[in-house]
Amino acid sequence: MEKHWLFRYKLYHLPFWVMYHYAWWVVSYGDPLRAANTILFTPSAVEFAFYVVFQAVAVYFNLYYLIPQFLQKGKYQAYIGYLLLTLVAATLCIVGGYYLIPTPDDLCFFGFVGKALPGTIASMTLAMSIKLAKHWMQTKERQQLLEKEKLETELRFLRNQFNPHFLFNSINSIFFLIHKNPDVASASLAKFSELLRHQLYECNDHHIPLDKEISFLENFIELEKLRQNKSTRIQVHFTNNPVSHLSIAPFILMTFIENAFKHVSGQDANWINIHLETEGEQLLFTVSNSTTDKEYSQYSGIGLQNVKRRLDLLYPGQYTLIIIPNTDNFTIQLQLNADAYNATETLPLAI
Repeated sequence: MEKHWLFRYKLYHLPFWVMYHYAWWVVSYGDPLRAANTILFTPSAVEFAFYVVFQAVAVYFNLYYLIPQFLQKGKYQAYIGYLLLTLVAATLCIVGGYYLIPTPDDLCFFGFVGKALPGTIASMTLAMSIKLAKHWMQTKERQQLLEKEKLETELRFLRNQFNPHFLFNSINSIFFLIHKNPDVASASLAKFSELLRHQLYECNDHHIPLDKEISFLENFIELEKLRQNKSTRIQVHFTNNPVSHLSIAPFILMTFIENAFKHVSGQDANWINIHLETEGEQLLFTVSNSTTDKEYSQYSGIGLQNVKRRLDLLYPGQYTLIIIPNTDNFTIQLQLNADAYNATETLPLAI
């Protein structure tokens, strides 16, 4: 649901800025009623309006443009330079308001700057303090949720994915291959070993290299092929682009592939299509499989709520998940910033 326009454009912040500047005027005049009368019924209302508008513009320009574009990206010199320019520009705009109203003769341009500049610095410092405090609390809360979600996910996969049924079927398939095709059996056993090692030892970090995750998925798919009917048509494509510089949270992609194999239709014309491509830092992932009416009703809710929750925690605002359920096939399309997880140590700021 689209946000209400009042919240979308941050207009609910306006009363805060009015009260904030009114408090300064109360301190300056020493009388709340006199300060209110001066603001409302004298030419000083123009001065007050200039302070409210231009200091707010400077604050939001810093919070929503300079910080995301420069500070969060480590461009500290550029950030400091643009921040100083913002301070100067806001101060000069406020000074311009003094020339629109009668002022004491002993005040000049530098006197106006001496009044406007400290107030602008104070406003921007206050806003950044609030922002950083809120960011710190959100970071702590999200890290706690991520830790809890990660533990629950690992336990679920160890219980459900590597359950006795999966283990025994994979071992039996490899056992029969030993006599039939020793070379294939040896390769399958190596894949099985790598699969276990990845699950038990290499997924302890919050994010892992994308190429390792792809290797894990390839091993899993090859083992699943041993268990599928020969009539099952499985098409797999993983990107040919370099991905060593990208990272991803473990088990995100695995959820969709595992469910595709688990709920593929048992008919003769069953099929599974898996496609992963990258465009820069964007990862495009599609999994589709044939289903029956029975499997469709079961698959439509399994694991999806959990993976959506993990995506919300791990990639807030950095992913798009499209689910296309039909009575004879099921498709998911996931697009996410494969490098965004590296930034979750410094989570996106929001106010």
